[in-house]
Amino acid sequence: MKEVFKKIISEWLEKKLPDLVERDIPTKLTNDILSIIGPRRAGKTFFMFQIIKGLLRKTNKEEILFIDFEDNRLVGLKPKDLDDIFIAHKELSNKSPKYLFFDEIQEVKLWSKFIRRLHNTQKFKIIISGSSSKLLSKEIATELRGRYSSRFITTFSFKEFLKFKKFKFTRTTEYTEKKGVLLRLFKEYLETGGYPEIIKLNDFFERKEKINNYYDTIFYRDIIERHKITNYDALDALMNYLLNDYATIFSITQFEKFLKEKGTHISKKTISAYLKYLSEAFFIYAIEEFSYSAKKRLMRPKKIYVIDNGMISCLSTQFSPDKGRMLENLVLTELKRKQKSVYYYKEKQECDFLIKEGIKITQAIQVSFELNEKNKRRELKGLLEAMKQFNLKKGLILTNNQEKELVIENKKIMIKPVWKWLLEQ
Repeated sequence: MKEVFKKIISEWLEKKLPDLVERDIPTKLTNDILSIIGPRRAGKTFFMFQIIKGLLRKTNKEEILFIDFEDNRLVGLKPKDLDDIFIAHKELSNKSPKYLFFDEIQEVKLWSKFIRRLHNTQKFKIIISGSSSKLLSKEIATELRGRYSSRFITTFSFKEFLKFKKFKFTRTTEYTEKKGVLLRLFKEYLETGGYPEIIKLNDFFERKEKINNYYDTIFYRDIIERHKITNYDALDALMNYLLNDYATIFSITQFEKFLKEKGTHISKKTISAYLKYLSEAFFIYAIEEFSYSAKKRLMRPKKIYVIDNGMISCLSTQFSPDKGRMLENLVLTELKRKQKSVYYYKEKQECDFLIKEGIKITQAIQVSFELNEKNKRRELKGLLEAMKQFNLKKGLILTNNQEKELVIENKKIMIKPVWKWLLEQ
């Protein structure tokens, strides 16, 4: 394996780092291990390159080691082979690396023990990435006992999307003719999503083909292979069901009946396990109905959202996208990007999102593509009920492009366009 590592490290030392859109995420390194987690193809590797570019201002590339463990030449890599990395690097550069960048580390068996051993030597600063929330959070916490920090990297935010499109937003933009361009770009972002490689493509069929590749990788590598699943049809049916029925409360019982009607039999316990796997692989976000009782939260159905609107646009079988649910999905992905603790509210009325900070609910948010005479009363009633329940003085309704301030029953309700809210985050 040493010769394989020599080849890979030689390529790294000669590699020119690509141009990249700098992410709005802190890159400062501490003495702890930095863990970068997030969905596939969201930009974790390029975020590593962003950190490396900063390091190259003060150190030589020979002191930085980058290994992508999804490299097909490393198939079959065993834990005992890992020390060959440092032997190969020493032979090539006659130096010991100071910074270790290990991409998609979850591909290595017993990787956490290896990282812990390296960390204990206190010789290296270690940056690792992976596409499984379970592997990177649970195993790091167990092995390193708090000696690490983490960054969550998901697809481009709207700010980053505008940066990629070379559109500069200022506080005065909405009062100029540039607002028309901004609204066009927001519509594109709402429909196309924020996958870095997808937004480069103008052709829908090219985008669809690439998104299909992402889907297949999650399906086969992150779920089928990792969890030894044999019922391919049921998993595929679930993933496609969620791509069409996102931003709604998911009923395991209803889905079980749906499968039975199609001739597929699967237990509720298995469906629940599949949902967990899809969350761990960052295909979906599953948010709970709020309750102060942990048992009630666990028992009640979850509301499901898809990781990026690009998945929905390219893979949903609906004839035309539901703009209201697309907008709601976009809002949820932004809240998760900011790592907010999010719930949905359902009592007599419904409210899309509750934000919890510490032990308190601090914000209630309703999302509606357009407030009109048909839905305004319902949306306001749901928001107001949640605000009263948690003693909130302010509430927020996010829309496509409406803006207004209301005072109802001594409570202030801000109606705001999602694009403006995204730029304020």
